[in-house]
Amino acid sequence: MLNALYVDFNSYFASVEQQERPKLRGKPVGVLSVMAETTCCIAASYEAKAFGVKTGTNVREARKLCPDIIFVEARPELYIRYHHRLVEMVESCTHVERTLSIDEMVCMLTGTQQKRDNALKLADRIKRTIAENAGAYIRCSIGIGPNVFLSKLASNMKKPDGCVVIEQHELPEKLYPLELRALNGIGRRMEQRLSRHGIHTVRQLCELDRQQLRTAWGSIEGERMYEKLRGIEPHRPVNDRKSLGHSHVLSPEMRNRDAALSVLHRLLQKACLRMRSYGLQTASVQVRVKILNQENWGIEGKCAPTDDTLTLINVLEQLWQHFPRHGHAPYAVGISFSSLIRADEYAEQLFQPEPSSRLNGILDKLNMRYGKNTVYFGGAHNALSHAPMRIAFNHIPDLDTENDAISDQEVL
Repeated sequence: MLNALYVDFNSYFASVEQQERPKLRGKPVGVLSVMAETTCCIAASYEAKAFGVKTGTNVREARKLCPDIIFVEARPELYIRYHHRLVEMVESCTHVERTLSIDEMVCMLTGTQQKRDNALKLADRIKRTIAENAGAYIRCSIGIGPNVFLSKLASNMKKPDGCVVIEQHELPEKLYPLELRALNGIGRRMEQRLSRHGIHTVRQLCELDRQQLRTAWGSIEGERMYEKLRGIEPHRPVNDRKSLGHSHVLSPEMRNRDAALSVLHRLLQKACLRMRSYGLQTASVQVRVKILNQENWGIEGKCAPTDDTLTLINVLEQLWQHFPRHGHAPYAVGISFSSLIRADEYAEQLFQPEPSSRLNGILDKLNMRYGKNTVYFGGAHNALSHAPMRIAFNHIPDLDTENDAISDQEVL
């Protein structure tokens, strides 16, 4: 039975730019988070992909591969607004169960929709609705399958603008020609781990039983993969977010120790507001720094679960004491929170200082109403015009909680 329909928008950021700017249509386009030679493409049009340019290709390499490539700076707010419009368009055809990223959404099929012919007609209606209301350059690939995992897999089998169905009776044979890395959840490290267990093909993966897959994965995710490959929808935890954070490529004038710390303060304050909006707390803070012509630097700090900005600023300051003071030119920084739990799952320790929950709530309300930098902690003062809104592929910024408009500011 067909239970899920997956909509995956093709080269989303670049496609939106081509739809909005007719001069870019039919041309190789690379979308950059910031216009700098040291950054990389966060998206590439299909014309650029034909030359080998893809997400993660740095600017210099992209120019070598495609001398005529046109670089444009990303416009996150535009992509978010398109996203919400596109959700509405798909919703007009069938209910959108959930969005998986800025350019992916899944619909659960019910009743007569679960029949192959009807599911294909629904897919065609979705494509026509998008073309008529968003424009011809906003294209999507659609996958249809017994569960979300297989429908996503099907959506990747024919791009751009494809539609592929995987039916229960075709399993697992239809998956055998695929590479292991084609399966969502198997990245480079997992592929290496599976290889150490003698698993080199999808066929070998499908032949393992539930316990063997758990052993190969080293976690319960192996059992979930067993179910996914067989068309079963595994149980999804209420809080399945493992981490959240922000990163930023520094402009040349900010590539020094003090300025990098200011940007990290800004990133941390943005991440705290976002974390509280999810009702989560963190027990682990990671700081990452990319350094020109040297190995990257990173450090992690542990704390009792908290969503308090001041507490986490103190963790950041302590971690930053370990960053080398001389001879290092940082060009990109990032901060992330992990070991996330729901705020209502944690019982505070008896002698733990009471968090500034009222202060945090007031700050969040002011910044959501009047703009992100209306009130902020002073460590971020020198970085207010840096680290604007960005879009990760698994996170769609909320334009209320992550608006970066700068108004009259007050420093705490």
